[in-house]
Amino acid sequence: MNADGLLSLDYSYLLPDVTPKEIAARQPYVTAAHEVLQGGNGPGGEMTGWLDPAAIVEDFAELQATAARLREAADVMVVVGIGGSYLGARTVIEALQAPGEKEVWYAGQTLSAEYTAILLKKLEGRRFCINVVSKSGTTTEPAVAFRLLRAALVAQVGKEQAARLIVATTGPNPEKALYKTAKKEGYAILTLPDSVGGRYSVFSAVGLLPIAFAGVDVAKLRDGAVACEKACQNPDLHNNPAYVYAAARNLLSGKGKTIELLATFEPRLHYLAEWWKQLYGESEGKNHMGIFPASVEFTTDLHSMGQWIQDGRRDIFETFINIKEPMADVRIPSDPDNADELNYLAGKSVDEVNRIAYQGTALAHRDGGVPNMTITLPGLTPFSFGALLYFFEKACGVSGYLLGVNPFDQPGVEAYKNNMFALLDKPGYKDQHESVTKAVSERQGQQVVKF
Repeated sequence: MNADGLLSLDYSYLLPDVTPKEIAARQPYVTAAHEVLQGGNGPGGEMTGWLDPAAIVEDFAELQATAARLREAADVMVVVGIGGSYLGARTVIEALQAPGEKEVWYAGQTLSAEYTAILLKKLEGRRFCINVVSKSGTTTEPAVAFRLLRAALVAQVGKEQAARLIVATTGPNPEKALYKTAKKEGYAILTLPDSVGGRYSVFSAVGLLPIAFAGVDVAKLRDGAVACEKACQNPDLHNNPAYVYAAARNLLSGKGKTIELLATFEPRLHYLAEWWKQLYGESEGKNHMGIFPASVEFTTDLHSMGQWIQDGRRDIFETFINIKEPMADVRIPSDPDNADELNYLAGKSVDEVNRIAYQGTALAHRDGGVPNMTITLPGLTPFSFGALLYFFEKACGVSGYLLGVNPFDQPGVEAYKNNMFALLDKPGYKDQHESVTKAVSERQGQQVVKF
């Protein structure tokens, strides 16, 4: 992979914290992690169905036909899901969707009553469809949102027509709640294989249906992922930037760099950072280990977080996302008065100035003690973006095994759910209701300062 092909990784600014010799010395460990991942022999090996992005969707033509049918019938799709059930789709849509295309809104990613009420109000009188995404159908946040949205859709168009405007993306288990509901009500069903977890699901129906509805070329997106998958078959660190990224992160973590900042210079990439944070945070944050994934949007955050990054604690490193060719550009005109003293920029494009800002930032942060790497894409296209998403997925699997954790489970996520279910007195949690309620009453609100 290189800058003229899929993407490139420049790790020059890791020096002196991490040297090429140190990265090369990680080769045996990287190769071992690669073989375990590819063979499905490591912890969570049953959850590696995402490794082949061309095989995740059983019937790609059916998915495209479903998206086309919904585009004819609706102007807005509401994706109901939380975590990986919506982040992958939103990442691609925000990054690649052309102006004036079909709108995609999101529900079930929050329990905010205000957000939900506003969404329902906005949908009044709009032609909308629903894509509900859940392996079980009982996850609290999306289940609540789906119940409300389904009722609103039925009230608007009737039960029979609503059934044609709802698609359930769920697991293949006919005993699960969402699958049973979809069968009973006659909703179209798209399958998410049991071997694919939510945060690795962007190239499954979970991501591709809403992405296709939004008018993004899902075939080219998947082609980019497939091309990256083939390139990653070679674990040689001289030819595999995804594995260099994984090895470098592992080395930096061992040297006390406990926070990684994903730094972008394009507002369109905001949800790339949100998706990346879930991918790495949920995959590696176990056994009191793992790099904390955070993100910044430059140059905006250089005027807020920039001071801390430059002169704060030296426990961070950065990964920059650089786009070689922008989707659009404008040139800065000359001004006879030059009151803003910007005539030295006259004739330059805004992208050129943005690129120089990136170069200056990377150098300043390196000189300030923040090692950094840069991932460069040839352009912000479906093909390149598909390659980037797969790059991060593959690197994450290897990185987790290098760290010594299962990169495909998320046991810590259950802690808040168990407490919430107990407090809500959900069936099956009656025994915990009293103890958790007591713990909250005894421990929360005891030390309060008021004006």
